[in-house]
Amino acid sequence: MALGVTFLGWGSAVELCAAGRREAKERPETLVPNEWVVGEWKGTNGMVSEVGAGMEGAWWEGFGDAGLNEVVRVALVGNRDLRQAGHRLERAMAEARIAGADLWPQVDMSWASVRQQQNFVGLPIPGADGGVLTTRFNSHALSFNLSWEVDIWGRIRAGKRAAGSDAQAAAWELRGAQLSLAGSVVKGWWRVAEARRQWELAGMSSTNLEQTASWIGNRYDRGLREALDLRLARSGAATARAVVLQREREHRLAVRQLEVLLGRYPTGTMPVPGGLPEPGEEVPAGLPVELLERRPDLRALGETVRAERARLKQSRAAMLPRIALTGSGGRTSSDVGDLLSNNFNVWSLAGNLAQPLFEGGRLRAGVARARARMAEMEERYVGTVLQALAEVENALEGEGSLQEREAALGEAAREGEAARRLAEDRYARGLEPYLTLLEAQRRAWDAESQWLAVRRLRLDNRVELHLALGGGFGMENGLEGAKGKR
Repeated sequence: MALGVTFLGWGSAVELCAAGRREAKERPETLVPNEWVVGEWKGTNGMVSEVGAGMEGAWWEGFGDAGLNEVVRVALVGNRDLRQAGHRLERAMAEARIAGADLWPQVDMSWASVRQQQNFVGLPIPGADGGVLTTRFNSHALSFNLSWEVDIWGRIRAGKRAAGSDAQAAAWELRGAQLSLAGSVVKGWWRVAEARRQWELAGMSSTNLEQTASWIGNRYDRGLREALDLRLARSGAATARAVVLQREREHRLAVRQLEVLLGRYPTGTMPVPGGLPEPGEEVPAGLPVELLERRPDLRALGETVRAERARLKQSRAAMLPRIALTGSGGRTSSDVGDLLSNNFNVWSLAGNLAQPLFEGGRLRAGVARARARMAEMEERYVGTVLQALAEVENALEGEGSLQEREAALGEAAREGEAARRLAEDRYARGLEPYLTLLEAQRRAWDAESQWLAVRRLRLDNRVELHLALGGGFGMENGLEGAKGKR
């Protein structure tokens, strides 16, 4: 299948890493196929809407499990890691506001009151009898002070853009954390369902082997069965009891893990789902460009690239002259009441220009560091894009292969159960040795257990596909709907 070569763009093709005035270096590029290589999921090239606009529903609701929908909703509200991501976003937004404040003049007010005594030593004063002339006076001042750096070269504006992009990246990281948490909860829910079913299957196997051992024991006491059959039956029953205990522990561990995701104390007693559903809707068409527009991790890295690009401009502007204006105005007098009179006005206005001359290479090193950091983020973005494409391809491939494995193991489980029943009947009539019965029982229960495991793997693979595509199969991300239900 032919591959189309295209640049990843922020606009019509999610423009990737155009560094502006990068010195003699081409922008990074990557191979993006016009269609997915695996399977027949093809689509038409086109733009998707901005993430967050027109979102409806949540992708996990497509599995038709009301209990699953509820636990995901609870997790999105109560998960501690998600709350940490929310606080990181708040911090980034505050830092963005701080960075933008330097664009405006800084004004402050000051009030000063002074009472002072002065001594005039050595002056002849009639009638002072050699004493010291002393005077006391008060001084009151009210002033407003202004300072403003004229951002001619855009240094402050670049810092503001960098902080704003950091805040946007934090917002996308929060969205990605929500998406990842939802996927973990869904897979945890099914892990509990499978563990419960495996536990029940082990219990049925143990009960069956206990009954078989008891039946063989009765036959052995009457001399109708050999000691080897009895020993094998008792060994099988004891092993089955151990498996039941193992499956029970696995179930409780899965429940506790799910409870932690929900932000609850891990009691291991949470109500569990009834069973494993079908994967649901078929996989529709989709294109890599849609993936790049929707995935929160790619959008976050894109904002990080923008931030580093702005910081490079900021570090370059730091080498240029800075122009600042300072001014103050107010009133001063020895009497507080005089502060209301215009006759006591005082003011000052000054401008200054500062040009770095020698910094020991610090400013040039800062430019080099910003350039290297930007290049690092660009390379990380390209690598993440390729990893994202691989995740989609792997999930699409898994859709077909796991479906075939499930069908094959389902047939094996049905045939194994029929063989087990036939072997039990033939052994009871003395037509087959016990080893044949034991092997038939083992194969039947192993096939059933593997069938349950692959059913969960197929559901997990569908979740991985949703995560790789950034949400649901439609244009929506699949998180706004859930947040609206809080």
